[in-house]
Amino acid sequence: MPVIFVTGATSGFGAATARRFATEGWKVIATGRRADRLDALKAEFPEGVIHTAQLDLTDRDSIVAAVAALPEDFKPVDCLFNNGGLALGTKAIPDVDLEDWDRMIDTNIKGLVHTTLELLPLLEAAGKGASIVNVGSVAWRWAYPGGNVYGGTKAFVHQFSQNLRTDLGGKDIRVTTLEPGMSKTEFTMVRTHGDAEANESFYDGVDPIRPDDIADIVWYLATLPPHLNISVLEVTPVQQVAGRPEIHRH
Repeated sequence: MPVIFVTGATSGFGAATARRFATEGWKVIATGRRADRLDALKAEFPEGVIHTAQLDLTDRDSIVAAVAALPEDFKPVDCLFNNGGLALGTKAIPDVDLEDWDRMIDTNIKGLVHTTLELLPLLEAAGKGASIVNVGSVAWRWAYPGGNVYGGTKAFVHQFSQNLRTDLGGKDIRVTTLEPGMSKTEFTMVRTHGDAEANESFYDGVDPIRPDDIADIVWYLATLPPHLNISVLEVTPVQQVAGRPEIHRH
């Protein structure tokens, strides 16, 4: 039975993807910081389908410990879904919070790198068809006010994924950067430090990407014929397009 390792499985894309793969007959390693949500997810499925591991992507030791403690029947790992990440703050430079910047760098960059390195031996053991799906964002190339460090971290995800794919050439491990646009999850609530009204109003009049949409795409990527690799997949709502250049006149 194939196995997927999901970071950020307590909400949004991660939770939806964990459910999709568990429903399709895969074993799921669901990880995240909120143990109560992991327990609730595990309880939705028969015993032995989901293994949970509480970890913090900003703490390398917790990543190492979670991987080291994986049960033998959840090895090897056929797909790594590097989904855990966040945006914090909406203000433009220089009116920013450095703690927010540091947390985004620690989570979106360091967390992704450390998780990938720990999982690589288990992915190699899975053999041909193993996949890494890294969640990026259209924000890596569509700059917008307040996007600053968040967009920078997603530019790192894009470039790291391309170099990872190059370094893993010949090892039968596929690497994809999945780059969503406007998506309705807890993303904006986290970004605004808990402003539920902002989270709802942001999506007024828009039919955004939903977590189940991303779960469907990850399923597609993980179950492609093993000789195929999709390097980059950008997905947006039909209503979202790249903006025209803004001119500031004096």
